[in-house]
Amino acid sequence: MARRRGAGWRMPALGLMTLAACKAEQSALHPASQDARDVATLFWVMTAGGAVIWLIMMGIVVYAVLGRRRPVSERFADRFILTGGVIFPTVVLAALLVFGLRLLPGAWHPGAPDLRIHVTGEQFWWRVVYEGPDGARVETANQVRLPKGQEVEFHLSAQDVIHSFWIPPLGGKLDMIPGRTNILRLTADRTGTFRGICAEFCGMSHALMAFEAVVEEPDAFAAWLAAEAAPARGDATAFTRAGCGACHGVRGLVEEGAVGPDLTHLARRTTLAAGTLPMTRAALAAWLANPAAIKPDARMPAYGDLPEAEREAILDFLMGLK
Repeated sequence: MARRRGAGWRMPALGLMTLAACKAEQSALHPASQDARDVATLFWVMTAGGAVIWLIMMGIVVYAVLGRRRPVSERFADRFILTGGVIFPTVVLAALLVFGLRLLPGAWHPGAPDLRIHVTGEQFWWRVVYEGPDGARVETANQVRLPKGQEVEFHLSAQDVIHSFWIPPLGGKLDMIPGRTNILRLTADRTGTFRGICAEFCGMSHALMAFEAVVEEPDAFAAWLAAEAAPARGDATAFTRAGCGACHGVRGLVEEGAVGPDLTHLARRTTLAAGTLPMTRAALAAWLANPAAIKPDARMPAYGDLPEAEREAILDFLMGLK
């Protein structure tokens, strides 16, 4: 069968387009911390090393196929195999190994962190708890905020199955394992909003388990954390009457629920359902009516059968949590 013209360039072109399509907010190739910068540098060096090996091998293949056919001595063949099959791969791989090992000391962070954040992966959302220097805790969900230039220590665990915590522009990923706490330290050196994800398949809605990582100046972060610690205000009557308080806590108003995400200051967040929907009244109404239609295997029950007046009252309450 005749080969179509230009078909040989499809895969390289596709690879280049894939790299070009990487969004900075979820790309390890657009680092916003030294740890992520080390990962990106290692990627490019390994890629260059692999490209050198590939080019040399392709050159040998071309020479073998198109070169002049003439007999060679046994001595030449032995040297060729020794050089190309033993010496060259050993030197290149050893150089890449040494380069990678040189990055390891930078991954070690001695001393106490500036901030400690506890993150628990659940199906399919993130429980986030900020721990202050005095031991006080502020709980929120599905969003992480970090002060620029300060080292943040994440204590990572899981409630149900294995998850994996990853903010590509800020550093490497780390698994979240039930019954175990893993520790990850990150120091962001650039402000911005980045996208974190679960990087371990955890169920039907694994692809819908994301979160925002917001890096801001230390003063802005301190002001946000103080506001987040304040109790919520509003009329929670419709919310508790519908049974929502059995799963969701709203600090200062509904303290019993701890099964689902904490909803204190919910309306300040920019996304809903762990990065699945924008934080709008229409999206919240659709989520309230039938969560499983938006997020398969979501454990929240549907409230589409509530009277319209009750649903509107709940929406008013939730959209007022600022």
